[in-house]
Amino acid sequence: MHIKPFLFFCFLTLINIVGEAQNTFIPDDNFEQALIDLGFDAGALDDFVPTANINTITNLDVSLHNISDLTGIEGFTALEALNCGGNQLTTLNVSQNTALTELFCDNNMLSVLDVTQNPDLKIFWCYFNQLSSLNVLQNPNLISLVCGDNQLNNLDVSQNLNLNVLACENNQLSALNVSNNSTLNRLQCGDNTISILDVSQNTNLTYLACENNLLISELSLENNSLLTHLYCQFNIIKVLDLSKNTALIALNYGHNNSCLLNLKNGNNNNIIEMDFDFNINLNCVVVDSPLGNHTNWLPNSFSGYISSENQCNNLVNIDVLSDVITSSYYTLPGLTFGKYFTSPSGNGTSLFAGENITSSQTIYIYNETVCNTNESSFTVTVIDDVDYFIPKYFTPNNDGSHDVWQVIDFTNSVQNIRVFDAYGKLLKSLQPSQSWNGIYRRKLMKTDDYWYVITLNTGEALKGHFTLKR
Repeated sequence: MHIKPFLFFCFLTLINIVGEAQNTFIPDDNFEQALIDLGFDAGALDDFVPTANINTITNLDVSLHNISDLTGIEGFTALEALNCGGNQLTTLNVSQNTALTELFCDNNMLSVLDVTQNPDLKIFWCYFNQLSSLNVLQNPNLISLVCGDNQLNNLDVSQNLNLNVLACENNQLSALNVSNNSTLNRLQCGDNTISILDVSQNTNLTYLACENNLLISELSLENNSLLTHLYCQFNIIKVLDLSKNTALIALNYGHNNSCLLNLKNGNNNNIIEMDFDFNINLNCVVVDSPLGNHTNWLPNSFSGYISSENQCNNLVNIDVLSDVITSSYYTLPGLTFGKYFTSPSGNGTSLFAGENITSSQTIYIYNETVCNTNESSFTVTVIDDVDYFIPKYFTPNNDGSHDVWQVIDFTNSVQNIRVFDAYGKLLKSLQPSQSWNGIYRRKLMKTDDYWYVITLNTGEALKGHFTLKR
């Protein structure tokens, strides 16, 4: 007696099941409205869309539609490109969209995202979310990964051998290994806490931004000859050598701990952006032409442009004193730049202004900054129990040491001095306080022995020779 009602109930259930199988559940009204606007659904909002209308769709753009739930996306089984950026998504399930090659889900509120079932993914942009982890090891075809502005503390791209663009800035990464990514062309990893960045294997790199990591102290770019743009400001890089980066046109190296910047790469005339400001210890920058046009470079007031790294030390101020010959002692004068030492490079015993030097020796004046050093030296010759001192040689090469030949008269016993060449030609007549610089009639005299006649106040004449060395 109850068979007919039971059969009727079964019939209704079957119709319902078949109906659901022909439709895909879309609970988010904004998502369904977007599908209606795209022509994939019609009529009033009813939380369903015909599955036949969506299971062959290959490209779907529902960005900026205030969608908070993308349930139903699994019905787009043929989907190759999905853009759902700029919504309010907290979850996203693309495990059924195995044909995906492009996924744009940026500017949402995603804390978890699984793309391990999307092996064909090539372009994956998920920036501006709340992701603390991201597994892309199952996506070997990735060419562009943009995952910045999340909360990532680890990112393994060792299996993404075709990666061309990697943008992972503003995360919590303390390390980043890109040694397997030889095709990488653009790398943006700024605003993390990375301390070591090795891009020696990324020979195709043209754009590198690693700014504001604060911990990077070394950056070797000699293998990156194609590099055009470099942004490494706000780190602690002491030396930056860009002499091999012949394509470079833009650099921001400000706010580092720099001592040396080498920009001598033959491409300075093509630079469109240059900023190495706020490097308080940087006093020399090696460039193609120190006299070139650097008016648009920052800082504008910088003037320490040089042509060789060896010239950097010359920019450290150092006092220079002449050699001294005395019959008693020499009192060290006060210095403005540098300190006295008995050995080179700031070694040996420290000496101080006001000390009396009573024995013959070479004294060194050494000065250093955080980055560079400079040094000068002079000799003190102490001669006891003599009335005058006659040098045996001099070296007129303008190095500040032995540049002139001069007789030192300790007791005012010399009347005049005459200098002759080997053939007896008079080259120079001197008063006791005068010296000879090795020039005769505006001509530099050659390396040779020269003769002197010193006439004393007593009328006695002293004769001998000395050597000019060039």
